Amino acid sequence: MAHPIKSKPSAILGMALMLLLMLAWPVTAAPLALPKLDNWVVDTTHTFSKAQHSALAQQLSAFEQNKGAQIFVLVVPTTGEEDIAQYSRRVYDQWQLGREKIDDGVLLLVAKQDRRLRIEVGYGLEGAITDLQAGRIINEFITPYFKKDDYVGGIQEGVKKIMALVAGEPLPPPASQSSSEQGSWSMLLPLAIFAVVLPPLASAVTIGLFTFFIFGSLILALFAAAVAFVLSLVGKVFGAGGRGNSARASRRGAFLGGLGSTRGRRGGGGGGFGGGGGGRSGGGGASGGW
Repeated sequence: MAHPIKSKPSAILGMALMLLLMLAWPVTAAPLALPKLDNWVVDTTHTFSKAQHSALAQQLSAFEQNKGAQIFVLVVPTTGEEDIAQYSRRVYDQWQLGREKIDDGVLLLVAKQDRRLRIEVGYGLEGAITDLQAGRIINEFITPYFKKDDYVGGIQEGVKKIMALVAGEPLPPPASQSSSEQGSWSMLLPLAIFAVVLPPLASAVTIGLFTFFIFGSLILALFAAAVAFVLSLVGKVFGAGGRGNSARASRRGAFLGGLGSTRGRRGGGGGGFGGGGGGRSGGGGASGGW
């Protein structure tokens, strides 16, 4: 005859284990929300002083302007239960680091409480910064500072080494401001004709103000005003000043229209901070700790 009473302890134990497993299942937390990209150095731990933050941000900005590649620094307390490599990849993709179709971005990520860091490298720079080189930068140049609680010094040294490797990589040149400057100069060509129509003094004042508005240079504005004054005098000598008022009005209208459109373009240049449209890292880089 069976004795069901003896089986009760094992049944209760089994049910207890199942209950513990069910309670433990939701413990795996959702991935942490990523910080907003609003600067070259995103420091959510207040590790950098204002002066240190500004100096490094200016250095990274100047590097992009000269080389084209983007290097960003992110310092967070923790990546939560997410592995730092996975967290770094999410940041890289969401921030769209590097230029579009070039993917020449680098992310230096530090999780202070976790005592972990990672260098995430875009596809376009995997030849310049191999996984081995990224690991050496971490182990030989960054973590020695971190072990002495000099986080800023370690990050600065790491950025310096990353820049040196990227600088030696042949990359497409950065998008310069030459096209916009050429557009601004081309706008002055019709104004040269417009200057001939106006009286000399009015021509000098108008062209000088317009040039200062476009280029922001007083010296250049004075030079343009002098040229406009001379052109107007030459125009009067050769009879260009005898044109009708209707022609003057039409040119004046074109000038004002161009002025308004230029102001609109300058205002539109103050958009938000962001990456370069890249975002493909492919998992290249290295992680480490201290």
